[in-house]
Amino acid sequence: MGFSAAARLWGPPGLLLTFVLHPALCLRPAQTSAPPHRDYCVLGAGPAGLQMAYFLQRAGRDYAVFERAPRPGSFFTRYPRHRKLISINKRHTGKANAEFNLRHDWNSLLSHDPRLLFRHYSRAYFPDAGDMVRYLGDFADRLGLHVLYNTTIAHVTLNKDRQAWNGHYFILTDGMGHAHRCSVLLVATGLSVPNQVDFPGSEYVEGYESVSVDPKDFEGQNVLILGRGNSAFETAENILGVTNFIHMLSRSRVRLSWATHYVGDLRAINNGLLDTYQLKSLDGLLESDLTDLAVVKDREGKFHVTLKFFLEEGNQSADAITLPQDDSDNFAMRVAYDRVIRCLGWNFDFSIFNKSLRLSSGGEFSKKYPLVKASYESKGSRGLFVLGTASHSVDYRKSAGGFIHGFRYTVRAVHRLLEHRHHGVAWPSAQHPISQLTSSIVRRVNEASGLYQMFGVLADVVLLKENATAFEYLEEFPMQMLAQLETITGRKARHGLFVINMEYGRNFSGPDKDVFFYDRSVGHTEDAWQSNFLHPVIYYYRHLPTEQDVRFRPADWALPRPTAIHHIVEDFLTDWTAPVGHILPLRRFLENCLDTDLRSFYAESCFLFTLTRQKLPPFCQQGYLRMQGLRGTESLWRHGVESGLLRDYTIVGRRREDQGQGPLSSSQAPEPPVQPLDSNKEEL
Repeated sequence: MGFSAAARLWGPPGLLLTFVLHPALCLRPAQTSAPPHRDYCVLGAGPAGLQMAYFLQRAGRDYAVFERAPRPGSFFTRYPRHRKLISINKRHTGKANAEFNLRHDWNSLLSHDPRLLFRHYSRAYFPDAGDMVRYLGDFADRLGLHVLYNTTIAHVTLNKDRQAWNGHYFILTDGMGHAHRCSVLLVATGLSVPNQVDFPGSEYVEGYESVSVDPKDFEGQNVLILGRGNSAFETAENILGVTNFIHMLSRSRVRLSWATHYVGDLRAINNGLLDTYQLKSLDGLLESDLTDLAVVKDREGKFHVTLKFFLEEGNQSADAITLPQDDSDNFAMRVAYDRVIRCLGWNFDFSIFNKSLRLSSGGEFSKKYPLVKASYESKGSRGLFVLGTASHSVDYRKSAGGFIHGFRYTVRAVHRLLEHRHHGVAWPSAQHPISQLTSSIVRRVNEASGLYQMFGVLADVVLLKENATAFEYLEEFPMQMLAQLETITGRKARHGLFVINMEYGRNFSGPDKDVFFYDRSVGHTEDAWQSNFLHPVIYYYRHLPTEQDVRFRPADWALPRPTAIHHIVEDFLTDWTAPVGHILPLRRFLENCLDTDLRSFYAESCFLFTLTRQKLPPFCQQGYLRMQGLRGTESLWRHGVESGLLRDYTIVGRRREDQGQGPLSSSQAPEPPVQPLDSNKEEL
């Protein structure tokens, strides 16, 4: 009976039933199978996203970049609205050193390809935004970066898993409903949400992101601009010559970048309105909290500014609302405006991130930036890193971490951190004998772009070996993570360390400072600690500072109080190579910290030291006693002869021949000076 029923099932009707069920049977595993996995997911193919993709690709890692647009750099296809970038494209410096030239190239990303320098894409000092779009496209294409274009990530959440690198995976869902799983999430989406202030009448305000850029649309109009940053002044600059007047209203006074040394403050290229204001040409600047104001529209379509407390509950006609000039007939904004434009900057887009990621605390500042540590890792989710402009909370109004010429180096620091955490690759370092310590520091402070641009944020670290016989040199480490250096880098700091940083003078910059005051420069080495302009500062610690030391460091100090500190005096040319003014004080500082002699010596001097001293200078230990002879060049040896420090044995040889004694034997004649063992600059 059962067999007959089974036979009927597998007959023609049963076969049909099998075909009907087959699609469902095939689809069920697809629905429950895990989404495609990648070790690293990068959100956004802007400058920061492409920079991280480059480092991941060079390291041979499994990664993908998700980009919602069909090409990289979609932000620059629209912004800045008037198309002129304010990032410097300095094509000529008079130097051939590529690392030094990056100090003054604010647009290039880091790569091994010299063709991918921005100076090949624009000759303008302040280039067009279209050139940046073209550059980023070439950067991605020429390097073969793995970018998934036209892929909008709509939602990001966590999936806990003990086997994952960080105890969880990140699940990314795109606009088509497809899921992607990642071990590490690198967010490089920038700031894309216009900052808006909610006040009565804000619906009448036009946004920077949509207002017309044609000056003809503003001819003969009275214009009020809300904001006082570069976007506000950029907008004003575009219409300055066609309006009746422009008033600019902001919460606080204008901050000028040349006074604050912060590149995000108002740049001189956009500050034409300051001239017309101070030279009495109708335009003007005002300060007030926007949340205290209201904008009302009259019957003629004109806009009036009033105070919020003048508004009464209920619907009223605009003509019935009290205006400030009704009480004070000289109220500054008593005129009517034809246009009100909002230029208040940008915020991070938190909307796609699940609350479980804890990217925002809800505070005022965290509405603009995600919450991240000094390592650029999220405070709420291990394995989630924020890169580029969105990571600027680490050094907001302090350094250049929100801009390409700054975050290209912070991205590299994050990559080095990830290489050690997940792949066991220690932070790159170079090991040298202690006699090369002075020259190594001098070279870096004169050439390094990462130190120069990310002053006060990234620093070089010198790790001393036992008995200070050698050292390891680590470049561009996040200063505020110093207490965790061994964990992050895989290097040991057991015998003391130096930290090399670039700093401005503490009392030099600020909106209330006169940065052009008389005698503002410091030229004497004994006053180096009072240097005002950017200059190198070296911290010495006998022991690695603890997290408590870093957290409770003195106010306005970049690092905890060190065992010793040295300022290299500021230099007008930012060229710290003066033998007496720069190098000699540095060498003496290092020698005092190490209790040793870091000078270079001729072989004869080393020979005398072996007879008269118990402790030899490191140079003699590493050279003369290892039978390397005189570490110098023919010119140095000739200089020693001419100065009387060395004896000219060639003259002695000729005298012996004249006296019939014959030339010196090979065992008697001194060996010719040998070339240095490496190509590093000779010790000063």
